[in-house]
Amino acid sequence: MTAPTPSEPAAAPALRAARRGVDEAILERIALMAVVVVAAVLRFVNLSTRGTFDADQGHDMLVLHDFVTLGQVPLLGPPTSIGDFHHGVLYYFLLAPAALLSGSDPVAVTAAIALAGVAAVAVVWWLARSIGGPLAGAAAGLLMAVSASAVDESTFIWNPNLIALTSAIALAAAWRAWTTRRAAWWVVAGAGAILTMHCHVLGSILFFPIAALFVADVRRRQPGPERAAAWRAGGWVILLLVLSYVPLAIHELGSNVSETRAALAFVMGGGEGSAVSLPARLAIVAWRVLAWPLTGLVTEAPGAAVAAAILVVVSVAWRASRASGAGADERTAVRWFAASLAWTIVALTLAASGLAQVVPGLPNDHYHAFADPLVFVVVGLAIGGLARWVGTATWAARLGRRSLAMGPTLALLVIVPIIAFNLAHQPPAVAFDGGWPAAQLAAARAIGAAGDRQIRLAGLPAFKSTEAIAFPLVHLGRRPVSLAADPTAPPEGAATVVLCDQIFRDAIGADCGGPAEDRSTAGAGLTLADRFEAAPGRWVSVYR
Repeated sequence: MTAPTPSEPAAAPALRAARRGVDEAILERIALMAVVVVAAVLRFVNLSTRGTFDADQGHDMLVLHDFVTLGQVPLLGPPTSIGDFHHGVLYYFLLAPAALLSGSDPVAVTAAIALAGVAAVAVVWWLARSIGGPLAGAAAGLLMAVSASAVDESTFIWNPNLIALTSAIALAAAWRAWTTRRAAWWVVAGAGAILTMHCHVLGSILFFPIAALFVADVRRRQPGPERAAAWRAGGWVILLLVLSYVPLAIHELGSNVSETRAALAFVMGGGEGSAVSLPARLAIVAWRVLAWPLTGLVTEAPGAAVAAAILVVVSVAWRASRASGAGADERTAVRWFAASLAWTIVALTLAASGLAQVVPGLPNDHYHAFADPLVFVVVGLAIGGLARWVGTATWAARLGRRSLAMGPTLALLVIVPIIAFNLAHQPPAVAFDGGWPAAQLAAARAIGAAGDRQIRLAGLPAFKSTEAIAFPLVHLGRRPVSLAADPTAPPEGAATVVLCDQIFRDAIGADCGGPAEDRSTAGAGLTLADRFEAAPGRWVSVYR
């Protein structure tokens, strides 16, 4: 045998360190896989029935169906809930592959949104890990994986539901550009911000924090090639932004700039009105933005929502001033996140005053969905910081080894209740309206009552779209004659299907289920063939 060389004992610590590094890398991958699996299980179970199917879903599926089957390229995105303009059209381009491959199946389109939700969890994990280390990444990823709000946003068709992924990509790529000084990451960040803007008009608020970090990055670079590379990346982002609105420009040229005029009229008219004072509105918006990702709608569990908002504020304050681990980088990131959240709250207070009121059945927390990744990452960083904490030197001397467990214990005391709360408040297995299967059954019954007649749709109230039943009819091969016609003047030989939504009873002036429908068709010479409640409060009446 050869005697050990003197250098071998010296190499032993390096070998042990290398093995620990390998073991930690394996554990980290296992943790990521576990988080992704949890996210997927919570989102893909009962996917066909969990998401509601109402006018918004019917509209989007009609656009996607006509896009992939008839070649009618959309120029506008979904209509906004306030004002007479539209969101961005790239939302439809993102979902078009799923519609094309599935024959416009809403379940497949919903699955694409659920997959985006799972991917968003992985991106949030990566962002938190890159800032605060493996424990922070695992905590942030797990919080988003189990979040009842995030799960709900992943299980039905709606334009804001892709924002979790697009905004997470924008934030993660911007941070990557900052830390690596590789200008190409700014193009990715800009693309993510542009997609966020298209998925919801208020997503444009995110563009400013991304732009602020970009400007800071440009200023710290030395004049010359390094700074020029950043400016080139910014130029590419501007080009992508312009190109993304080419469909809108085409629409404007052919419609006497109707979108621009509608948006200007909304802004010049003072936007969305509110009777709530500005200070109170600011407090309510802050409460909703900070609590929504962790505890959902604030009126559902006000105490938990207050605790969640306080947790986010404390997490920001602590990690912005006392961050360890990643040190200065973590402090910089948290301060950027803090400024981004503050900007978001102020901007939403001024631009979306409707957030000051909670209307049952008409939620608007999607207005600030782009800020959700910020909340998950900030709290994940705080939990990761707690898990690494061993107390002050005085406490360490007093408690000895027990001090090593203080941090992990506190971290568990924070994260376990949040996880338990969200697991207990997951979206139901079947949506209140029965989802897509119920919409199909309603359309089939309407077809049975209409017989071979052409089907014409009318809605009550008039401003409520009838597309909740229009798309199921199209999917069954019976495209309606009109989607917004006057019930008192039906085409000869057509069957009129009236969709009435009881939630708008005050606007209609009568109850659905008979009085409202019969009043709207009075004098038209129509005979009721069938009437049924397709979903709670959603009545379908078929006249011939």
